[in-house]
Amino acid sequence: MAGLFGIGGEQRIMMMPIVGDRSKGVMIAVPDQTQVAWIRWVGNDNVIVGLSALLPVETDRWYISRLIGIDRSTGKITKLLWDLGGQNASDVLWIPADGSKEILVAAQSSIYSNIPGFWPAVYRVDVATGRKRVVEKGRADVVDWGADHLGRVRFGIGYRDTTTKSTLLFRSSGERALRVIDSAKLGDEEELTIPFYFVPDSNRGFVIKENASGRSAVVEIDIPTGKDVRTVYADDEADVERVLMASDGSKLLGVSTSDRDTPLRWLDPAMAAHQKTLEAASPNSVVRVESFSDDQKKLLVRFSTPDNPGLLFYFDAVTGDLIKLAAMNDTLDGKRLSRAKMIQYKARDGLEIEGVLTMPRGRNSKNLPLVVMPHGGPWAHDTLTYDYWAQFLAERGYAVLQPNFRGSTGYGIAFEKAGQGQLGFAMQDDITDGVRWAVAEGIADPKRVCIVGGSYGGYAAMWGIAKDPDLYRCAVSINGVANLRREVNDFGGMIRKRLYRGQWQKMTPDFAAVSPINAIARIKAPLLLIHGKKDVTVDHAQSARMYSAMTKAGKAVEFVSVPLADHYFTREADRMTLLTSIERFLAKHNPPD
Repeated sequence: MAGLFGIGGEQRIMMMPIVGDRSKGVMIAVPDQTQVAWIRWVGNDNVIVGLSALLPVETDRWYISRLIGIDRSTGKITKLLWDLGGQNASDVLWIPADGSKEILVAAQSSIYSNIPGFWPAVYRVDVATGRKRVVEKGRADVVDWGADHLGRVRFGIGYRDTTTKSTLLFRSSGERALRVIDSAKLGDEEELTIPFYFVPDSNRGFVIKENASGRSAVVEIDIPTGKDVRTVYADDEADVERVLMASDGSKLLGVSTSDRDTPLRWLDPAMAAHQKTLEAASPNSVVRVESFSDDQKKLLVRFSTPDNPGLLFYFDAVTGDLIKLAAMNDTLDGKRLSRAKMIQYKARDGLEIEGVLTMPRGRNSKNLPLVVMPHGGPWAHDTLTYDYWAQFLAERGYAVLQPNFRGSTGYGIAFEKAGQGQLGFAMQDDITDGVRWAVAEGIADPKRVCIVGGSYGGYAAMWGIAKDPDLYRCAVSINGVANLRREVNDFGGMIRKRLYRGQWQKMTPDFAAVSPINAIARIKAPLLLIHGKKDVTVDHAQSARMYSAMTKAGKAVEFVSVPLADHYFTREADRMTLLTSIERFLAKHNPPD
């Protein structure tokens, strides 16, 4: 078993036996100033780890990605492609299924666009030794590559940021040449249809695409012509959010959808049977298969509820053994905390908004202090799962409302696009209307409402006390964005920076007009700013500048700068600082009793 584990309050990359003597496992510290993006096995003796960092490059700060390999038996770390010198060198296209150690990776070898190495080449890399050789040379404007489950490079994705035009280059079965078969102007919201699976010995493949109901579905297409062959999976009430493949990429096993009741749909009969068996073992839990062996007969399974982070089990489908490995939180173990449920309310323009409401355990359900907690993104959504921020606040006596405002994912394309042009306007009003719903329902005391959020939610917290200054008693912004124009102009040297900037520009007509740092004069409520100095997603300077401006204006503001914290507060010590700071601030400005 390999994964990220909390050891002594910090994250560690670990490999250990599932059963038996775990002292023989390998434990590796996460490299400083980096975040672990993912961990994957290569055979039974090696893992590869994707790392990301925000580092200074010439006069700017760029997002950099790298790979390392770790040997299970020796703990040896091998840097893979670190000598290339490009920005990104961690795009793993293929991992062999036969236990061999050579993988396919697309990587850049230069940061300068006028040098050929700027365009990624595909390398065959030995994860144990780091030896490499080029199997597909980079070509101008091709920014991404894709391979089939046999390790053959089958497509490239071209892109020019000056026009935001993207092209799909495809290699037919048995051919050597790549040819352009599709194009799309991404800036105009056109999309390329890119296969994630290739039907063996054919030019057909599986893609995720929007269907007639406006929902994303899995469809088999003829790749050269783009014509539909059949619908593999679709649900008129839910989007396909990701696909679940066999470990060797040779088979589609299932899909994860936005359906809150049954988000996981196994298409493979054996996996569906495993899921049924596991759900029968704990009928009141959410059962999530975290990982499985190559033959899908040995599974790591998490049982959880919205009021408990859950327990991790090992399931042997052959013997039927279900063995507890760990609690996701040793202190809580199986203890149940505050109950949560999904709620619906109407926004002022009639749009239905859904959210998660967590009610404090052991408290009267009426006239409670309320914390409204908008999610980050904003292209995300909250679900009925364990949320440690919400539970922490509810256990201290607050009702917690997490609204999925317009622009959130998970409710179809139309709902997501309803956020365009409305950042700082209707998107914020949806949050406000959630507060008013809670007051009208008798749940919340209108004089005891605060707003708390992280990342985009941090922006919404700051903007909330500027846009609706009489609604909130206080606000907490965690790693939040105070200056939208600065944030959308900072894409760390990304190839698609014009595209990303354009996507943000569609969200609001005027960044300055809806940036909290420009609306400080309207703010009445005290504000707590919390920001990790090792955040590689939102620059720490966003909170530092907001604090300076608030202080200069004579506004009530506090700033907790956390030296070792990243965007997600992954270290236990940083989470304790985060939570105790929020608790102290809320007790001062919006006490639960």
